[in-house]
Amino acid sequence: MDQSEKSRSFLNLVRIWIWSINSARLKCAAFRILVGQANSVSTTTPSAQPCDPFAEYHVRPRFQVEVPHALEEITSRIRSGLKQENSPCQGKINKDFVTLQLHTDEQHFWSPQLTLSIEKTEEGSLLRGLYGPRPTVWTMFVFFYTAIGFSALIIAIVGLTNRMFDEPSNILWWIPVLLIAFLSLYWVAYKGQKLSHDQMVKLHQFLEDTVGVRCQ
Repeated sequence: MDQSEKSRSFLNLVRIWIWSINSARLKCAAFRILVGQANSVSTTTPSAQPCDPFAEYHVRPRFQVEVPHALEEITSRIRSGLKQENSPCQGKINKDFVTLQLHTDEQHFWSPQLTLSIEKTEEGSLLRGLYGPRPTVWTMFVFFYTAIGFSALIIAIVGLTNRMFDEPSNILWWIPVLLIAFLSLYWVAYKGQKLSHDQMVKLHQFLEDTVGVRCQ
C-alpha cells in the first residue's frame, strides 16, 4: 500500500469514526426522548393536583428563583425549619450555602440531597438549587462515565490504526459493547432518580414552606 492509499484509507477511517460518534450521540438523544416520554406518561396527574417539578427526567435537576427576602432572613427561616420537631429533613448552613438531605434513618443508596446557593440581589436574593445523589454516589457515576469514554477513545485509536496498516482490528467490536454499557449506566441513573422522586419532592416542599415561595 503506497503513501497516497494509506492517506485515503486513514481519512476514510476518520470519517467512519466521526460518523460513529454522531450516531452514538443521536442514539443517546433518542434514548433521552423516549425516557422523557415514558416518564411524562407515567407521572401524568389531574390538573387539580399541584405541579410536580420533577415530572420530567433530568440529570441532577436544578432550579433558580428570585425571592424578596434578604440572605440572612432566608437562612434564618431554613434554620428555624430544621429545628422544628417534625422537620422532614436535616441540613447544614454555611453563610450563603445550604445543604439539605433526609434524616439518616430514611436514607437509602439513591437518596437525594439539595445544595442551595444564595446570592444577594437589589430586590432580595437569588436562590440556585441543585438536586443530586450523595457525593459518593455521584463520584462513582462520574468515574464509570469517564472510564467508558476513555476506554472507547483508546480502543478506537488502536483499532483504526490497525485497520490503516491492514492488521486485525477486532478490538473495534468493543465500541458497541461500551455504548451499551453507557446506555445501561444512564438507565440505572434514571431508575435511581425515579426511586428518589418522593424524597426530592419532600425536600422541595420543605424549602417552599420555609422560604415562602414556589420554586420550580
